[in-house]
Amino acid sequence: MNHEALKNFIENGVDKCRVLVVGDAMLDVYYFGEVTRISPEAPVPINRVTKIKETLGGAANVSHNLSLLGCHTSLVAQIGTENHGDNLVDKLISRGIDILGVMRTEKATTTKIRVISGHQQMLRLDFEDGKEISDNDAEKLLMNISAQIKSVDAVIISDYGKGICTEKICQTIIQKCREQNKIVTVDPKGDDWTKYRGANFITPNLKELNDILPKKISNDDTEIETAAQSVIEKFNLSGLIVTRSAKGLSVIDGEKISHIPAKTQEVFDVSGAGDTVISVFTLGLAGKLDAAAAAYLANAAAGVVVTKVGTYAVSRAEILKALD
Repeated sequence: MNHEALKNFIENGVDKCRVLVVGDAMLDVYYFGEVTRISPEAPVPINRVTKIKETLGGAANVSHNLSLLGCHTSLVAQIGTENHGDNLVDKLISRGIDILGVMRTEKATTTKIRVISGHQQMLRLDFEDGKEISDNDAEKLLMNISAQIKSVDAVIISDYGKGICTEKICQTIIQKCREQNKIVTVDPKGDDWTKYRGANFITPNLKELNDILPKKISNDDTEIETAAQSVIEKFNLSGLIVTRSAKGLSVIDGEKISHIPAKTQEVFDVSGAGDTVISVFTLGLAGKLDAAAAAYLANAAAGVVVTKVGTYAVSRAEILKALD
């Protein structure tokens, strides 16, 4: 892989790209502390909180990854009107993300609260309303999406199963992107990919790929290639990017197949790594890189993210260092 060409793209090409993200935006909250004793009230550890951190999660984290690298980024999502929603909107604005497509509704903002001692997650609390978006709100979102597609290079569908990425919304996006020759990629959720039919690329991890297969496969090159080819044909895709944990990722782009190994390092937290992969991969496609080069870049970025604790957006400097 030509590292100099990839570094040149990160340094000089990213800010020319425009990407629209559609999906389930979340707020990630972390309570960091230390455990030194057990509660006298019940046999549970007491975590003395020393730091609280709030970050963007889900589709908002995908947007953050893009924006931090210098890409012109817009987000279409549904966010609640409570304090969690206010905090999420403030963070999006402060990171330069266009939120004209963010709809504030009475539906609760999806919020994940994690309690961490050292590098160990002790507890997670989820606040969410997983009901599908209403027909009226869906029409409003689709009008906003349709207006923005013409001015972007690519669209990312970030599906976390929280109600935004219905079949109608996904298929409308994919059809409009096809009509206007725009790239559309999907980070999938669930065992039915019918709603993603016709997308350019889908970026499952091995578990997500196994969820839709009639027979589960192992983390083996040949098995993944065979399964990916059948999935590409079944759902009329251009290709598939399969993330494979310690084995890196595999790119199946028509007849072109690449297996990109992960960099050997200590892994602290894989949360958010999938967001990084789809954001950097799509950014590469938007910048006219081929699928293998874009995936190589995404793999390098994800290698940075898994060494961090909590949801994390990678910077230009960190990707450039990883390429070195």
